[in-house]
Amino acid sequence: MPTEKKELEVSTLRKHISESTIAIAADYSGMSVGDMTDLRRALRGQGVDFRVVKNTLTYIAADSANRPQFKEIVSGPTGIAFGYGEVVDPAKVLTGFIRENRSVMKVRGAVMGERVLDAEQVEALGRLPSKDVMIARLAGQLQGSIAGLAYVLSAPVAGLATVLKRHVEASGAEPA
Repeated sequence: MPTEKKELEVSTLRKHISESTIAIAADYSGMSVGDMTDLRRALRGQGVDFRVVKNTLTYIAADSANRPQFKEIVSGPTGIAFGYGEVVDPAKVLTGFIRENRSVMKVRGAVMGERVLDAEQVEALGRLPSKDVMIARLAGQLQGSIAGLAYVLSAPVAGLATVLKRHVEASGAEPA
């Protein structure tokens, strides 16, 4: 018979699994308490929840949330970073933390929507620029293209005006 504490944990995990846009699983074994606290603080600053999970309870929660792909990323000592907004932010913070602190933590994989990502894909996701930066780059490229188009379209009219002006100057007539 499951205890009340385990039922509460399964319910909480089911909620996190259902509501998250991305969940990144990592092996936290060998991390110090101080490093774990720093990681949680960095993730919390981005609106990401980090939970150390029990595998069997996570399997039960994944089944009850109709997200069986979570079973693929959970094995051994596992901590899961649940992100609820931009999918790039949790990957960026987690991989950045591991890189900067030379942490022993290793990313196992992630679930993004219905898709399972491996550790290399999570690393690549962490290297992507944020959504705002990508939108700004796109806007800059579009602006450059539009400015070039405007120049090309106005060139014949400007050329005609120049030819007419030189013709008037050459004929010695006063411009009207």
